[in-house]
Amino acid sequence: MKEELRNIYRNIMAMISSISPTATSEIYYFSKFRKKINLKNPKTFNEKLMYLKLKEYENNELITKCADKYKVREYVKDCGLENILNDLIAVYNNTDEIDFDKLPNQFVLKCNHASGFNIICKDKSKLNIDKTRKTLEKWMKIDYWKYVAELQYKNIEKKIICEKYLDSNNGKALKDYKIYCYNGKPDLCLICVDRDLGKPKYFYMDKNWKMMKMNLASKSVKEDFKIPKPKSIDKMYEYAEILSKPFKFVRVDFYDYMDNPIFGELTFTPAGCVDTDYIDDWDKKLGEKIIL
Repeated sequence: MKEELRNIYRNIMAMISSISPTATSEIYYFSKFRKKINLKNPKTFNEKLMYLKLKEYENNELITKCADKYKVREYVKDCGLENILNDLIAVYNNTDEIDFDKLPNQFVLKCNHASGFNIICKDKSKLNIDKTRKTLEKWMKIDYWKYVAELQYKNIEKKIICEKYLDSNNGKALKDYKIYCYNGKPDLCLICVDRDLGKPKYFYMDKNWKMMKMNLASKSVKEDFKIPKPKSIDKMYEYAEILSKPFKFVRVDFYDYMDNPIFGELTFTPAGCVDTDYIDDWDKKLGEKIIL
């Protein structure tokens, strides 16, 4: 029942987005914060991300390219950082082009026009290929940008990409590090823990790898709680500065793979511009960092 209601809500929002992305954004913001968004004079982090999304992303060729999980590889290469790209196995226009017999035992399939449209295969012998095809076909029919008017996805030519599966060598999910960059300057790093347990928790670290008490998860941890600092973090910050240079805001996502950074993606609208996890005016404090 919940899934049916969710689909009805998404379909309604998609219809509204086709007419007015601003109206969709206002409705979505109000549903999360129970207050009207200020787009005329945005102050908070979420408000400024909404403003950028609506005012600058729709017909921005560079933003569209960098939101595209396939074409962003070209941008990374143009920045001289081809060495941090994950191995690309194949690119498909549709599921009919996928020959699973030719794929390695482990791989990742992604739709390039959305967030979270990923299939991780750790053992091809256990993969339900028919179900995988149907899932991908369903995703390829979805105009993902319409759900909450994330206009950076609107003009992406839909494709399916297959990349190398990155193994952590310890049976746990590979850690990813998300660096928040403002006007080309890297700042905080967001890291996820306990993803394997099905209860992911997110923590913010400053450049000195000190935890910032700025969200709900950090407020409840014990004083002796620590997150190991990856050996590749300095390189991540170096590369994040290069990749974020043209943008007023972008989150540069990396994986730490065998003590080396591997590029994940560029994220322009974290949490769909409605991150409700901030405490103690941090939504406003982060917003001050974005110069519109």
